[in-house]
Amino acid sequence: MAIIQVVQWDNSLDTNDVLAWQYVDRKNPAKSDELGNWTQLVVRESQEAILFRDGKALDLFGAGRHTLSTDNIPILRRIINLPTGGESAFKAFVWFVNKVNLLDIKWGTQSPILLRDPEYQIPVYLRAYGQFGLRVNDSRQFVLKLAGNKSSLTRGDIEAYFKGLILSKMGDMIATYIAHKKITIFEIAAYLEDMSNEAVERIRPEFANFGIEPLNFYFGSVNVVDDDEGIKKLKAAMSERATMNVMGYSYQQKRSFDVLEGAAKNEGGSSLVGAGVGLGAGMGMGGAIGQMAAQMNQYINPQQGVQTPAGALAQTPASGSVCPSCGKPVPEGAKFCMFCGAPMACPKCGSALVPGAKFCSNCGQKLA
Repeated sequence: MAIIQVVQWDNSLDTNDVLAWQYVDRKNPAKSDELGNWTQLVVRESQEAILFRDGKALDLFGAGRHTLSTDNIPILRRIINLPTGGESAFKAFVWFVNKVNLLDIKWGTQSPILLRDPEYQIPVYLRAYGQFGLRVNDSRQFVLKLAGNKSSLTRGDIEAYFKGLILSKMGDMIATYIAHKKITIFEIAAYLEDMSNEAVERIRPEFANFGIEPLNFYFGSVNVVDDDEGIKKLKAAMSERATMNVMGYSYQQKRSFDVLEGAAKNEGGSSLVGAGVGLGAGMGMGGAIGQMAAQMNQYINPQQGVQTPAGALAQTPASGSVCPSCGKPVPEGAKFCMFCGAPMACPKCGSALVPGAKFCSNCGQKLA
């Protein structure tokens, strides 16, 4: 009489978690590897079963009911040497492989990745996470290469096995986009779809070695560590540059203005002219900066040198050198006054503004 009559998948197993399972007879586990000639093997849809003996895969069975007989499986007769039609038991065991699509396997960096921003050259720490999908497409290779001494292979096993591989591949990809393609860390979010499509092809040959096919791979996010000092410096630099772009001057000009303003606040402000001329000359702008410094010096310290006549500054044409609102000197070409924030020209027609005017003399635009 056959020792085992029916071999099939255990209904208590979660098919969304277990990818492969070695058959175990719940009533008599010790006899799980003793199969009888004429044993019925039941394989469900989206499953495959593999018959093993002495660590070798003897045959592969698809969905349906199969009789383990030497009549219809000749390989059993050659290896096990049973008489045709007999009911003798033979030592072998069965692995069931679940071939459903798993689409929500999570991945993510355990520790931040250190990279250098290509635009500002500031070292920053990045984190990335997402999910991917896979299915088993070669049951033999999957069980032989990954099962080992285990009695089952689960989603957690796959995540553990391929964690290092995925993080290495994804870390290299992020570094490629940032370092080689010169994409800043604040722009990389726009490339997540491109990176996701490329990631599938990067991991495909690695997964194929284990009988697995990647179905998709997604980058959910690539973000920075907010409390990182490099990020704080980078955000400050970006904010300062944005402010200068709005005001219409460069970083070198801003540094010049800072020096001039500092010199003006010092006791004995007459040194402002010398500081301005010296700094401006070093930057190739001696005449413009020197003239501006002289104007600022007379405005701040009218008692030193020749005092500017009353109302002279206010009557100076609004050519960009003097603010029409507060009368203080500003750099040539500036769109706004760096002291009071007032516009240097009509926001509608761009004409020069008359100091103190409430409406544009050219187009009638009302001024704030």
